Amino acid sequence: MVDLEKLRALVELSRLGTMSAVADATGYGTSAVSQQLAGLERQLGVDLLEAHGRRVRLTPAGRRLAAHGKTILAAVTAAQLDLAEQAAPSGVVRVAAYGTAMRRHLIPALAEIADRYPTMSLELQEYEPPETLTLLDDDGIDVGFVYDYTLVPRVWRHPHTLLSTSRVVLAVPADAKVADRISEPSDLDVFRDTPWIANSRDTGDDELAARLCALAGWAPDIRHRADDLDLVADLVLAGQGVSVLPAESQEAKRVRTVALELGNVERRMWSVTRAGTQTWRATTALIELVRSHVVSQYPADVPLSPEVN
Repeated sequence: MVDLEKLRALVELSRLGTMSAVADATGYGTSAVSQQLAGLERQLGVDLLEAHGRRVRLTPAGRRLAAHGKTILAAVTAAQLDLAEQAAPSGVVRVAAYGTAMRRHLIPALAEIADRYPTMSLELQEYEPPETLTLLDDDGIDVGFVYDYTLVPRVWRHPHTLLSTSRVVLAVPADAKVADRISEPSDLDVFRDTPWIANSRDTGDDELAARLCALAGWAPDIRHRADDLDLVADLVLAGQGVSVLPAESQEAKRVRTVALELGNVERRMWSVTRAGTQTWRATTALIELVRSHVVSQYPADVPLSPEVN
């Protein structure tokens, strides 16, 4: 039978690349990690590592076992959590979310969580989607709330659930010479020489602007960056450029907006979890509370049957 701690060391080596990094991640010394991996090789009778300069790397057999190991360890975690499935949600849930989700959905849910589940608590961190997904990879959080665009979909590596969708509008300066809706690519030509405002910590806005403008045959001039939507709105109000905003957001109500009717242009909110913890009672309770809050705020924009993977 494969020792799970030894298998975990192999999986961590495949992820982190060096023995010292595995030692830092697991709390073992470098020599202890080396001994675990050597023991795993003896146990299986297969060479899992090979010398590569001053370091080691996985052999083809080591890579195959590491791939199996990720699945095995996730299944073990899920099984352990399943034993406590009937218990009330409890414990600390480490959460990362983008600013808008934190402000409008997570913070309002804190009082309800304290009332319903007194033995459950949250550790909240504000991060943009790419940072949140990296934290999941590094076991830095248990659940994240992220967004993407229908025209710039993310590639998911984690269990995920669609929580809501919202139309995207173009925020423009008050004096922009444009109609109230953009229904043809040529309608974007009035912004050919206008700067665009994009996110400072995620490339999703850049790619959305590029794909929209590509329909008209040109590339956007992305000049300003801010991840706080209030700052984006401030820049638009100051006449410094145009940007995409969720139609239902408070920031969109502060500025002049133009409807985008160039296909299905929507922003989607997702929950993502570490593999094996998606059935943890505290995680599912949190996700359901957040989704209920989203539905109560924007009932028309939430799909009746959210996608779950």
